[in-house]
Amino acid sequence: MITPTFRKINLEAYRPGRSISKENKKVIKLSANESALGISNKVQKVLKTFDNKISKYPDSKFKKLTNSISKKYNCDQNRIICGAGSDEIIQMLCQLFINKGDEVIVPQYSFLMYRIYAKIVGAKVIYSKENNFKVSIRKILKKVTKKTKIVFLANPNNPTGTYINKKELLELRKKLSNRILLVIDDAYFEYMRNKDYKSGLEIFKNTKNVFILRTFSKIYGLASLRIGWGYGDKKIISELYKIKPPFNVNKIAQACANEALKDNKFLIKSVKHNILWCKKVKKELEKYKISTNNIGPNFFLLNFNKCKFSADKVEQKLEDSGIILREMRSYGIKNCLRLTIGNKKENLFFLNKMKSIFKNV
Repeated sequence: MITPTFRKINLEAYRPGRSISKENKKVIKLSANESALGISNKVQKVLKTFDNKISKYPDSKFKKLTNSISKKYNCDQNRIICGAGSDEIIQMLCQLFINKGDEVIVPQYSFLMYRIYAKIVGAKVIYSKENNFKVSIRKILKKVTKKTKIVFLANPNNPTGTYINKKELLELRKKLSNRILLVIDDAYFEYMRNKDYKSGLEIFKNTKNVFILRTFSKIYGLASLRIGWGYGDKKIISELYKIKPPFNVNKIAQACANEALKDNKFLIKSVKHNILWCKKVKKELEKYKISTNNIGPNFFLLNFNKCKFSADKVEQKLEDSGIILREMRSYGIKNCLRLTIGNKKENLFFLNKMKSIFKNV
């Protein structure tokens, strides 16, 4: 008996932020940029009272949810598609646009699923260098060739936490060939209160060759329900509907996302919490000569190059204390860790453990 021949894919599988320690002890997970405050009361009510017949398939065209999205963001409902997380939409875009041998440009340090899905469909992934962990428009443009099909860009960027401003985004789109699709991932835009920042949707709402990604996994806290959405030209959306799985977003996820959009109080509370604790955490980390990105999204890239201890040593000491941060080796970033801003209790516990680690420094 033999195994039928299959295609071997030359890539490393995505490794998410760990949820358990090596000893399987209960831990504080600050590794996946999840919501610090959980989910809103409106979503909790949906989960407690959901009595629709789950034996029936969900709406395959997400009409109620896309209507809510279009009203909230003043955009065209016919240009929206939902997916099982924005990951699935990334996958579908690669399937739709890329042929074997085409090129996809991603920043040197960027969300790993861009490169993974591009490689699966046979693209050559081209990496543009960054300047001090910030995406460089100039270096992206230098990498463009006649084979370039898509440029993927998260803004703010994951895992570095840096962002490019409105002027830079407009410059990038202007200088790219019109035939190249610019994909802007707005996953953390809700947290951003920086004056020179504008989300991809705000800037390119009426542009045909820009595609916007958004998610309910982060500030809305629906990570385990797997739901995100994309916004693009009607022709692109029409083709994506042809290739998407027929019932890719379950009924509970759609209902919870719809309610989450209505809870502005929860959103405001989450943003205030993030700004407050980002300031406190950054101030404390500076005492240990750990540098970070500026305050913006709900996470920090911790750089240990000027610190007495290495990232590996601090990572291990924190894990021994029951705290898990995101390792950066899989991203190719040396001597760094990524820290998610948690709830008050988690943040205080983290800061106390850091104080203990560095008490004799």
